[in-house]
Amino acid sequence: MAYSPTPILSSMSLTESLAEIIGNTDIGAGDATVARLSGALATGRLSAAELTAFYLDRIARLNPDLRAVITVSPAAGEQASDSDGRRVAGTARGPLDGIPVLVKDNIDATGLAATAGSPALQFAASRDAFLVGRLRAAGAVILGKANLSEWANFRSSPSSSGLSTLGGQAVNPHGTGRSPSGSSSGSAVAVAAGLAPLAIGTETDGSIVSPSGACGVVGIKPTVGLVSRDGVVPISAAQDTAGPITRTVADAAVLLTAMAGSDPADPATASADRQMSDYSSFLDQSALDGARIGVWRGGSRHASAVIVAVLEAALGRLRAQGAQLVDPVDLADADKINEPEFAALPHEFKHDINAYLAGLGGEHPDDLAGLIAFNSANASTVLASFGQELFEQAEATTGDLADPGYTENRAEARRLAADGLDAAFAAGRLDAVIALTGHPAWLIDDILGDSHSWGTSSPAAVSGYPSITVPAGQVRGLPVGLSFIGPAWSEPRLIGLAHAFELAAGPA
Repeated sequence: MAYSPTPILSSMSLTESLAEIIGNTDIGAGDATVARLSGALATGRLSAAELTAFYLDRIARLNPDLRAVITVSPAAGEQASDSDGRRVAGTARGPLDGIPVLVKDNIDATGLAATAGSPALQFAASRDAFLVGRLRAAGAVILGKANLSEWANFRSSPSSSGLSTLGGQAVNPHGTGRSPSGSSSGSAVAVAAGLAPLAIGTETDGSIVSPSGACGVVGIKPTVGLVSRDGVVPISAAQDTAGPITRTVADAAVLLTAMAGSDPADPATASADRQMSDYSSFLDQSALDGARIGVWRGGSRHASAVIVAVLEAALGRLRAQGAQLVDPVDLADADKINEPEFAALPHEFKHDINAYLAGLGGEHPDDLAGLIAFNSANASTVLASFGQELFEQAEATTGDLADPGYTENRAEARRLAADGLDAAFAAGRLDAVIALTGHPAWLIDDILGDSHSWGTSSPAAVSGYPSITVPAGQVRGLPVGLSFIGPAWSEPRLIGLAHAFELAAGPA
């Protein structure tokens, strides 16, 4: 008998749930785009207060099944009322004014400390991360904090994606017992299930694109340095970035426009103001016509025939839109990236997390050694399912970024990732490289951990280049994403290509 996933929502199917109408509009939770919501707010058919109340109510009803949200903001209603006041006064701040946004809970926001899913940071001081301040300046309502893989999946290997001590196990709404992938698990689940129209995730390697692909939504992993990491719990300054998770590429473009920009507190963003754009201006439905796109099949070489069929169907849609495919392209030595990458990451984590904790107010452990001691003292809850091997491995390093062994590994990882992509872009005169983002969601296993066998995030993540995942199809009801990867600062071109593909593909 063919497998048919059962929706996880206990009270109704996912399709039925997403059909719920928002206020006095014809907009359902499943088609609540920024353009439609902003239009309803502008015409008075909907108020920001009504919109925020709608999502808070959905979270209250559906989150016990989904575990996508750790906490909601007690100030969300006040923020919404302020937005309504601006609209009455004729001072609305743009398309995001009054639109609720969920923020991954490793990103700080006033009144909502960034916990990384761990009780060790539950009583840390809170302030707005730079990117949250930019969202507030655009008028967005900070709805609350999204669940995540604890410590962004950098505490234990193996572990279960979407599992945190404070948030519990987030689940994929497309099938009972299916993983949401991680680490921006709650952000992707919340958007896929209509608990929020927009969400923010973070990525070191795959943590935006992988859950977005597995949950059937759009995710943008920006060029490292386009979005500030100030106020974000770190893993690696060499790879970390925040980015949008949304239902459509158009919404992701609006959200990225609000988030991007130079921040003196994050030197990597020095070029951001010169590089950033109004990304909505690149939403060109004809962007694929004449575009040269390389097909990286090597990243999904272990995929089964039914998954490869999703890729073949996507290639057919690309050709039909006039894309010129270079099929296949090889990313030389892509299979060698992870060894030096994962040799460098523990070293960077110790350095970066110690610096972050040293500047963090409130009550919390002072450093990585203190986090390890906290977890051990609270092992019955914090370490109930998985250990802290990665923490211990990181603590065993010097944490000195001048350490020759570390610098050699980081340089080798970056060289392998960037050289492979750069050679492919140059040889094929490519606008982008595409690949399946990853395989469909696996079964959650809180004993053995994730059954994640392949994904294609590493070349873009380690090089610091941008990537966008867009729903490409489904395998027996479980989503599969297609990633568009480009050179540094190529977000405008990638957004155009991804948007054109999205329109050609239709609903996944």
